[in-house]
Amino acid sequence: MVKASLFVLTLGIFLFGMYLVRTGLFNLSAAKLKQRLATLTDKPWKGLLLGVVVTGILQSSSAVSIIVIGLVAGRMLQFSQSIGIILGANIGTTVTTEIITLNIDLLIIPMAIIGGMLMLSKRNNIRNIGMALFGVAAVFGAMFGFEKLATPFAEMEFMERVFYFINNNLFYAVIAGIIVCAIIQSSTTTTALAMSFIAVGVIDLNTAIAIVLGSNIGTCLDAWVASIGSGREAKLTVWSHIWLNVLGVIVFFPFIGVLAKIGMMLAERPEVQVAHVSVIFNVVCSLLMLPFTNKFANFIIKIHGRKPRAS
Repeated sequence: MVKASLFVLTLGIFLFGMYLVRTGLFNLSAAKLKQRLATLTDKPWKGLLLGVVVTGILQSSSAVSIIVIGLVAGRMLQFSQSIGIILGANIGTTVTTEIITLNIDLLIIPMAIIGGMLMLSKRNNIRNIGMALFGVAAVFGAMFGFEKLATPFAEMEFMERVFYFINNNLFYAVIAGIIVCAIIQSSTTTTALAMSFIAVGVIDLNTAIAIVLGSNIGTCLDAWVASIGSGREAKLTVWSHIWLNVLGVIVFFPFIGVLAKIGMMLAERPEVQVAHVSVIFNVVCSLLMLPFTNKFANFIIKIHGRKPRAS
């Protein structure tokens, strides 16, 4: 019980750190980001690039998706324009997982101290910078904790059964990624957990990749919840997000072994391999879909865009 409690506490620290980073950076640039999203998306490729940049800044594809849904609901953005942004958001969300592969353990405490001091400032911008710095320190501190707690957590009887099933069935691993991400509402955190478990040998690379694929579906839940009660076009935006991620997982699921081999070619450390594969998966999926955004928009409208009949 103590092992599980410590692991959950560490998970909470990671999520809190992500919240601080996202909030600090969002407060520094919210108005400009919304303006750019609403005005610089006349071409799908522009939307993709903007989605990458904005998600890289906010450190959350879910946050960007919710902002986009709000813009579409407010008729500041058309549904068809939102698809390019979502494609870019799927790429931008991998920035965090690449960052946390860096070895900056010695900087965690100094960053936390500096960030905490800046958070006491009366000036908003300085306080937001401090919030982001403190959040980064919390994220890296949690990653250190994950790696220390991963083995004892995995040795719990119930978790041993779970890891046995997902290590022997990649489909179960995808489902596990969906469920975990849907619960904690963060594909980045789900990927970080997979990176921690593979770093200590609890799961293999194929299983970690399957979990990452599943997290891309699970991350759609909060956007779906955000769309409840919204208009038709906002709901179409959510459905496009869901379909993009589901189709990407379906296409790449048979090639998990290939992705694993590519990951091993690109890095020696297994956790870095997982981060690189996450980037490859999202970049390839987005670039493959980019030329067909208009056709894909028509597909979504055809399936989900029927207006209810008048009674």
